Amino acid sequence: MTRIYDILFDYEDVLMETDRRLKKILVRPEFQKEMGTREFYHHLGRVMNEFEKKNRLGEVSIMAAAYRNGIPVFTSSPGDSTIGMNVAGLELLAEAAALGDRFKLRINPSIDVNESTAIILNAKRYEHGKTGVILIGGGSPKNFMLQTEPQIQEVLMIPEMGQDYDINVTDARPDTGGLSGAPPSEAASWGKIDPSQLEETVTAYLDVTVALPLMTAYVIQTTRPKKQKRLYDRGPELYQKLIQSYLENNREVSRMKRLLRKLAP
Repeated sequence: MTRIYDILFDYEDVLMETDRRLKKILVRPEFQKEMGTREFYHHLGRVMNEFEKKNRLGEVSIMAAAYRNGIPVFTSSPGDSTIGMNVAGLELLAEAAALGDRFKLRINPSIDVNESTAIILNAKRYEHGKTGVILIGGGSPKNFMLQTEPQIQEVLMIPEMGQDYDINVTDARPDTGGLSGAPPSEAASWGKIDPSQLEETVTAYLDVTVALPLMTAYVIQTTRPKKQKRLYDRGPELYQKLIQSYLENNREVSRMKRLLRKLAP
């Protein structure tokens, strides 16, 4: 037996079998390219959706549900996972067998940073005018979500003011840094949260397995279904809007072009 958090399962029949099946998936043709985790999980979701239908399992996979509904899924630290370990293992195996040109899957985190930023900028500038985040737990995923605003403001130099609404559910303490160093009041100092909207932020200190079902049930019972945004399908469109806004708002484009030209051989 082995353990993940407080869940026990059989090592060979669950963990090792998962790795074996994952390796077979990762060598499929659609995975043989450089991509971000958004595209990676979309392909994986397609496989999970096919598996559900073939085996008449019902709709049980989160990845399959995201695929069907055009919901983009990101992993902030793809190397810190079983998936990352298996990608690395296959890459090493291909190189050892002199077949490095056959296994071409490379997960590029820079793609994730820009594609997640494009979603936030589009919501602010081209659609709703406001954005909000719901943060369940902490760690790297929390900062990855919140850093989209400093990416817009500090790196791309596009004038913005941070997230308008912020809901945190966590059992971490802020004084030890376990809260990822970003309660709303501190997040505002980094441009992650609009400082004029701090009254719209909420932090609930409790177990997420208690909070999330309650929040989900409340939303289902009190709101009408909305038209799906299908943000995955709109990825190229949102990415082009990000580039357009960068070029329109950044006075340092010419200087950056000069720097990049120096990299040319």
